Amino acid sequence: MRHLRLKMVVRSFSSTSKYMKYLPEELKKLTASYLDKIEENVVLRQHNNNVQLLRELVNNLKTVCEYDTLKTELLKLPNSTHPRLREYGTEPKQIEIFEPNNYNEKATEFSEASKYMNIFRMDHLGNYTGHKSYYLFGKLAELEHAIKEYAVGHLQDNDFDIISVPDILPKSTIEGCGMQTDGERTQVYKLDSGLCLSGTSEMALAGFFENYMLEENELPLKVAAVSRCFRAETSGLTEEKGIYRVHQFTKVEMFSICSATQSEHMIECFKNLQLELFKKLALKLRLLDMPPNELGASAYQKYDIEAWMPGRATWGEISSCSNCTDYQAKRLNIRYRTREGDIKYTHTVNGTAAAIPRLLIGLLETHQVDSNIIQVPEVVAKYMETDIISKAKFIPEIKLIKHLKNDM
Repeated sequence: MRHLRLKMVVRSFSSTSKYMKYLPEELKKLTASYLDKIEENVVLRQHNNNVQLLRELVNNLKTVCEYDTLKTELLKLPNSTHPRLREYGTEPKQIEIFEPNNYNEKATEFSEASKYMNIFRMDHLGNYTGHKSYYLFGKLAELEHAIKEYAVGHLQDNDFDIISVPDILPKSTIEGCGMQTDGERTQVYKLDSGLCLSGTSEMALAGFFENYMLEENELPLKVAAVSRCFRAETSGLTEEKGIYRVHQFTKVEMFSICSATQSEHMIECFKNLQLELFKKLALKLRLLDMPPNELGASAYQKYDIEAWMPGRATWGEISSCSNCTDYQAKRLNIRYRTREGDIKYTHTVNGTAAAIPRLLIGLLETHQVDSNIIQVPEVVAKYMETDIISKAKFIPEIKLIKHLKNDM
């Protein structure tokens, strides 16, 4: 691989002591004042960690059983928070708005428009697929593939290596990335034998580097993947109808392994790459710096990019990027050796290059010429051999047959 030169050092440790390497050192920091800071951060981010339980476990730490319980609770804590975000309260800070030259402010909503054009189906599928399933066909399916090709090509031009990743991962890898696999509100589909369906290829890319020892001169590494993403939780909100929030979708993901001094620069690079991608699609965009309460457990800071979706007259998130500092690296044991010979945990940065369903919504609602024609932006049209999506031939709906008669 051109830019990816990796050295794997296999460390001998059992699964039961997987996270023990750094927790004993962290225990020394768990003074009353440090726990106060942890509680302040949890409240700021509106997470539901039980800090009082942590205090009790620290005070009563006497047995291996108590240590394991404490370790479990510590691993659930969110990352620290970038200092500037403390000023935002609970609302994101709008940094910029980008307006295309022309777009249709009176567009028809995606589901209605694409169904009328016979290129999309989401109704009457319950007899053989699950809730929130959908089909793309004809030119809409071609557009999906064109967006992937466009995004991957843009990343390769910016020195990303492409990795094909698995969609089935161990529970430990997903939790090491900061996603809880248990509980009523989990977004994770669980399979047998401790395996889960991946919610994003960020998880598989992070897992690829699990237990790696890198050299400082190899950093930063930039990799990307195209994968299916599986989310157990959807929404019934009107503004999130159709394919805005679904159980499975295709996404192009960016991921970086870098040093502690590189991660703040890397998230800015990711943000700029995303803006380059989406501006060329001629979408109306806004860039948001997200407040503490909108950060996932692993994120130290996060940018969101939203597109104006005129058919539903609202902004919709199409992309985000996060600096996770050493949060994931500590849990997955991803380290590097400095030029001086010191061993440190890496930082990780992730970002969405293309979340297909929401980009389809933005493109079809923004570039409607009329009810029968969608103008495809030039940067993706070259992958389709056409710059127009027009109404397709009728494809009959599939309806549930409740009773079958045997005439024999």
